[in-house]
Amino acid sequence: MFCNRFQSVCRSRLFLLAVASMLGGIPGTLLGQEHIHMAENPLAGSRVFGEKGCVKCHSINGLGGTVGPDLGGISQAGSFYELAATMWNHVPGMTQRMTEYGIERSPMSPREAADLTAFLFTLDYFDPPGDVEAGKRLFTEKQCVVCHQIGLYGGVIGPSLDHLSQYGSPILVAAALWNHGPAMSELMASRGIVRPTFQGSELLDLVSYLESVAPEPLQGPLYVLPGDPDEGEVVFTEKSCVECHSVAGFGGNVGPDLAAKGLYQGLTDFATAMWNKAPAMAEVMSARRIEIPRLGSGEMADIVAYLYSVQYFADAGDAEDGRSLLSTKGCLACHSLAGRGGATASDLEEVVGHDSPAAVLASLWNHSLPMETEVMTQAMSWPRLSDQEIADIMAFLQMR
Repeated sequence: MFCNRFQSVCRSRLFLLAVASMLGGIPGTLLGQEHIHMAENPLAGSRVFGEKGCVKCHSINGLGGTVGPDLGGISQAGSFYELAATMWNHVPGMTQRMTEYGIERSPMSPREAADLTAFLFTLDYFDPPGDVEAGKRLFTEKQCVVCHQIGLYGGVIGPSLDHLSQYGSPILVAAALWNHGPAMSELMASRGIVRPTFQGSELLDLVSYLESVAPEPLQGPLYVLPGDPDEGEVVFTEKSCVECHSVAGFGGNVGPDLAAKGLYQGLTDFATAMWNKAPAMAEVMSARRIEIPRLGSGEMADIVAYLYSVQYFADAGDAEDGRSLLSTKGCLACHSLAGRGGATASDLEEVVGHDSPAAVLASLWNHSLPMETEVMTQAMSWPRLSDQEIADIMAFLQMR
């Protein structure tokens, strides 16, 4: 039931496919990528969230249980390692509550952990609906009405926005604004129209208004899952973004590091920045003899996924520090490492070599139940871990 309701929410918020004429020939097919680098399938992850009993204690933006915190709110400022540390530190309390509510604590496969990670990853990926009435005012105040038409109202210089509901995603809006920005700026300048900028939620409000008055598409909207970070990294380089911008310190220094935490508060904030800064970026690119690239909707989604994933997995750990933590946190009292250490639990060399943080997360979750029993038997305290310590341990366990 939770999964069905969540999918209904997703269908209203996932990226909508742009019409080919607006964004340059994107074929009218589903653009959902086969995989996501940091995880796999968000919708499958929503099923894991329900089937593993998480929903009985936790809600997602108000939908679900009230025993634990609302994970929709937590995700807004968190990273993967903060999530993993929070989960680990709360294992004893979670186990107690799950026992009280009769929830079976089942193991998690690496694939399930990956899907769950994807689900939690996407919680902060979408913006809430904007203010329709505010958007209606902005359509006139920002002089959009001079060039664009809604129904019989507005100018005919630019394309009609009647069917915006087919490409109302902030990512697709960002692609359209980027691709058509130079021509729009020249046209506005020639007609003495001051090029508008957007602040705060103004662009979100404007898009929400245009979606509210647009007729339903004849064949219904097509949906696209968040982009592929691996492809986004390639596009970021091929489109010369890396010439001016760095990502986590790698790249140019003309513009800001686009993986800086908190740089953008959401997708619409990103689209707003693309529009507001376009003239300055175009000037710099011209001076550096860099051709202004066109970006398809899929390419824009991939770039955003790449930047977002770098933020989500920011502050990667130090493998050597992780090795040391296994000793200082008491892990080697029970576990051995390459034959050295305790003998009551598995040798951690068997865990080393996991392909992804999600696989390590699955191992931590599966390991926590027998470990909790051992801790209670030995009257030991549960070792608490910070997000950096989790990152360090994961870095070590991912070594080959």
